[in-house]
Amino acid sequence: MNTSERNFARRVDLMSLQLFVAVCELGSIGRAAEREFIAASAISKRLSDLEATLGTPLLYRHARGVDLTPAGESLLHHARSVLYSLEKMQGELSEYADGVRGHVRVHANISAIVQFLPEDLGAFRRAHEEIKIDLEEHLSSEVLRAVQEGAADLGICHLADGGGDLQSLPYRHDRLMLIVPAGHALAQHDGIDFAASLDHDHVGLHTNSSIYVATRQAALEAGRTIKLRIHVTGLDAMCRMIENGLGIGVMPSRAFELMRGGIGRRLTSVALTDDWAQREIRLVARDFSTLPVAARSLVMHLQASGLAAAPSESPELVA
Repeated sequence: MNTSERNFARRVDLMSLQLFVAVCELGSIGRAAEREFIAASAISKRLSDLEATLGTPLLYRHARGVDLTPAGESLLHHARSVLYSLEKMQGELSEYADGVRGHVRVHANISAIVQFLPEDLGAFRRAHEEIKIDLEEHLSSEVLRAVQEGAADLGICHLADGGGDLQSLPYRHDRLMLIVPAGHALAQHDGIDFAASLDHDHVGLHTNSSIYVATRQAALEAGRTIKLRIHVTGLDAMCRMIENGLGIGVMPSRAFELMRGGIGRRLTSVALTDDWAQREIRLVARDFSTLPVAARSLVMHLQASGLAAAPSESPELVA
């Protein structure tokens, strides 16, 4: 942070930002003064000082209230983000007073969340009740971005391009299967190349998902295109669409087996013989060695869980 940035941070106080947001939300300095239990003149003075600090008008003032200038619109976005972060910080810090001894923010893709994390995180939570885990589901590309930007301590996802400057460690393996109705023409096969499915309509996941990216690339290499009729956001929705004859789809084998109880024999899976159908889910961090103790404990637990599930693998544990 340079000198001008430090001076700016010192001149802008949080109370002024909170009052600015209140005025924007209510469209009136008077109504904001009533809600915040402060004199309208005091709010007007703070807003004027804020405009002087920023060197630009933030509000159009008129008899009916106020409207935002373009600069005001930008400040409102950032002010809300700052105030939200402060509220979240307060909530997390208060948990330490209640006995929490660690807080790990985890972002993971849908494959990891559906197939492995419920059991693995549940076991960790039972062994470490004093550690709180916040888990969010995102696309693999978004998981990597969150870790890079510091929004997540730990990411769990597939790495299509190596992860850039981020560090990664092995966690689990999964295998992609072609899911078809039980009476489908492809259901009789034990295994097929993905290219053999391209004559049929497909139900696909989000266009930025790792599964969709892999299948699209495979189709391009085969000189074909995917007849993608429907996009869905979850694996359960994909199964329902396939079950009702709207296409076939690709999903991880364990995820399909976990969902199969509610599907019965109406759907079946066919192994994809393509090399890319064998995938590795990895743990991602900016630097594993600098993670807080709670996060390092979680990393070791997840790696141990993966090692126990696949004894032939020997991932390097984080000390």
